[in-house]
Amino acid sequence: MDDTRWLTAEQEDAWRSVMAVIMLLPGALDAQLQRDARLTHAGYVVLSALSEAPERTIRMSRLAMMANMSMSRLSHLVDRLSAQGWVERRPDPKDGRSTMAVLTDAGWEKVVDTAPGHVENVRTLIFDALTPEQVAALKGISASIAGRLDPENKLGGCSGGVRRTG
Repeated sequence: MDDTRWLTAEQEDAWRSVMAVIMLLPGALDAQLQRDARLTHAGYVVLSALSEAPERTIRMSRLAMMANMSMSRLSHLVDRLSAQGWVERRPDPKDGRSTMAVLTDAGWEKVVDTAPGHVENVRTLIFDALTPEQVAALKGISASIAGRLDPENKLGGCSGGVRRTG
């Protein structure tokens, strides 16, 4: 007896649309950021998270969770961002074993300069194609799925770097 819960035709069509978004959106976001700001999407996510943090500072281990990266990948990325003068590493004053990532003033300016183009790209790729009702549905659907994928909210309600800065 086959106990497989196969998708209905409607679910399969929906799944194929979700897969297309999953596969195409990262490249489209990355291409715009690379072209306009010489920054990867991952780099922008890190800079943006730091820009929204108190004192523009986050413990590296927490930042890795928020950016959904391994510590090794984040460390390499922070090295590249540091070489640009956008991020500094500092010891955690409360725990000498931990390292803090700190957004520099130059990093803040990079986020401020980059955010408008990124937001326009997000609007163009996603929100301009949707009605207000579809936006509300997208929010609810995405929150439900994210809740299953990240039940402990390790991403911390990742903003995706499109909040207004300033």
